[in-house]
Amino acid sequence: MSALLLSWTVLIAQVLLVAAMGCTAFRMLRGPRAQDRILALDALYLNAATLLLVFGIHTSSTVYFEASLLITLLGFVSTAAFSKFLMRGEVIE
Repeated sequence: MSALLLSWTVLIAQVLLVAAMGCTAFRMLRGPRAQDRILALDALYLNAATLLLVFGIHTSSTVYFEASLLITLLGFVSTAAFSKFLMRGEVIE
């Protein structure tokens, strides 16, 4: 019973995360301003990292956890760089 419940929970989480990624991709493409697009990109990489974590739980593999950590670190740096570029017009001072 417990394994079946975990299997269904992981499947539902994957479906909902893919739906969330679709919504954020739509906002990233149709965002009225650049700030909305950057925020949608931030949410998109967080959803992708969470999807990798859920897939890692499903397969019991640690490779997906490391990939999720890399996506999160690179996503944070890119969001900070994009935000700085929007504020000042340059990334490197």
